[in-house]
Amino acid sequence: MADEQLPARVFPNRFPEAVDSGPEVSQDGCDCFSQVRVSSPGAVASFHAEIQDTSAPGWLRLLELIEEAAADGREEFRPLPELSPEERRQVVTLPASIGRLTAVRTLVLYGSNLVRIPPEIGGMTGLEQFSPYTSRRLHWFPYEITRCARLARSTVSTRSIYGNYKYRSPFPRLLPPGDTVLDLDSLAPVRWGTTAARTCSVCTGPISATGPHQAWLSQVVATDVLPLLVNACSQECLDALPPGAKGYFPAPHRGGAIEQPPSR
Repeated sequence: MADEQLPARVFPNRFPEAVDSGPEVSQDGCDCFSQVRVSSPGAVASFHAEIQDTSAPGWLRLLELIEEAAADGREEFRPLPELSPEERRQVVTLPASIGRLTAVRTLVLYGSNLVRIPPEIGGMTGLEQFSPYTSRRLHWFPYEITRCARLARSTVSTRSIYGNYKYRSPFPRLLPPGDTVLDLDSLAPVRWGTTAARTCSVCTGPISATGPHQAWLSQVVATDVLPLLVNACSQECLDALPPGAKGYFPAPHRGGAIEQPPSR
């Protein structure tokens, strides 16, 4: 039978929960990776400044869903279909309690409004598949995700991440710790990327009150190369980090005006 005579095939929607049936939208806009900014000489990037509203219905429902998943020991966690589009829009990060889901093997966050993921994701020791696909405001991941030793498959919108292979979009510039004593549970995300940094991404030791030693590192995580934010307790821990992935910036760096390898 010739190719043009082959019967039509119907492919199933792998992520039906991402389709909104009404006029409400579940994601805010993001122009961090507009072509003008990425391609312009001296282009800069900055962290999203949003802080999670912990009184929002979407956040409170997500807390309940995590408790339910922890209690029944489920192996797949898809929380967003349980939220309305407006409730999904209210969630810009995940609760620290996500680390309690040690039995979860598949985590699906398709089409989320997330701008960051907490380091506690490293506690999901059973995680094998991670799918935040089309979460286009999610530009980086915590280094702690490398603690998920079983993680083998991922589906990430790589064009929306810092340093992506196609556009080599810039990284936000990281500054060294200062002399000011900080509340490590209430950091400004526009400055630090995260709202909390209590323990070292490398050795798990405590971080001093003057703030973390930060670095970017592009590493292979499952099936993607991801930009990882390291919050270390010392320069010694930064020095202990592995090199960057092949074809990416070769070492941990502070972002800003770095010369990345050419885009592909």
